[in-house]
Amino acid sequence: MHRPVQRHRQRLTRILVGAAAVPVLLVASGCSSDSGDGSGDDAKKDSGSSASPSATEAAAVKEATYAKLPETCKVFSSKTLKELVPEGAKSGKEGKSDDVATRGNCSWDSLDNNGVKGSQFRWLNVSLLRFESDQSRGTGEKLASEYYAKHAEDARSVDGAKDTKSQPVSGTGNEATLVTYDLKKKEGTFKQQTLVTRVENVVVTVDYNGAGLAGDKAPKAADLSKAVEKAAKEAVQAVVTANGGGDGAGSGSGSTPSKSPSKSASKGSDKSASPSPSKVSDKSASPGQGSDLSTSPSKSAAKKS
Repeated sequence: MHRPVQRHRQRLTRILVGAAAVPVLLVASGCSSDSGDGSGDDAKKDSGSSASPSATEAAAVKEATYAKLPETCKVFSSKTLKELVPEGAKSGKEGKSDDVATRGNCSWDSLDNNGVKGSQFRWLNVSLLRFESDQSRGTGEKLASEYYAKHAEDARSVDGAKDTKSQPVSGTGNEATLVTYDLKKKEGTFKQQTLVTRVENVVVTVDYNGAGLAGDKAPKAADLSKAVEKAAKEAVQAVVTANGGGDGAGSGSGSTPSKSPSKSASKGSDKSASPSPSKVSDKSASPGQGSDLSTSPSKSAAKKS
């Protein structure tokens, strides 16, 4: 009697133990399920985290349009130089620059000396300033536009200028302003023309002035304005052509010239993002002893950005 009873008890014990193990498995299974859900949330977080760099790259500032500048002393045709500076068409003097890829200038002077009958003086200068895109400051076009506005304002506020006038110019780059005024010097009254224009991420400034000396009549401001506008269009076109583009004159202040994308734009800090024209020196020779005729009377041609 003892053995059957003992077997029965052992069988009952195994059944109870097996029954007790079922909730444990269920609990373990539930924990495993919860752990899986948590892993899914982490995966989603990881997925979102890994997508972040791509979003940052998508928001990166776009490259500047133009990657280089033309040779400043070659932006004008020989015909234009002969018209604007007839006695100095071949006298182009390139200013010193610490970075010819972002800034440069060239000047010409002409003195038609007729002795006691008087003389005619002309001075021409072109400066080019290229801006590259900067991740923290914006696109090259934005930086150039900001500098253009400030530079045009500087040209309107030259010390000693008389009868200052300013007007927008169409058909020259993306935006352009012509500033004219008279400036009296010991040699005579100079008729100054300063045309500031922006073509994408490059600011082009053309200064042109003329004076009648030794009793000769002063040139007409209208004639000088017409000449400087022609010169500015050539300079703009030279920038576009240097970058493999087509017609860069544009059809108005809001026009967008043909362009060749730059491959050198920087997404980080860039020294060329805010170049200063003051780093380009002009060594133009004076046409007369002790005279400063070859120095531009425009403050805008020498002021820092």
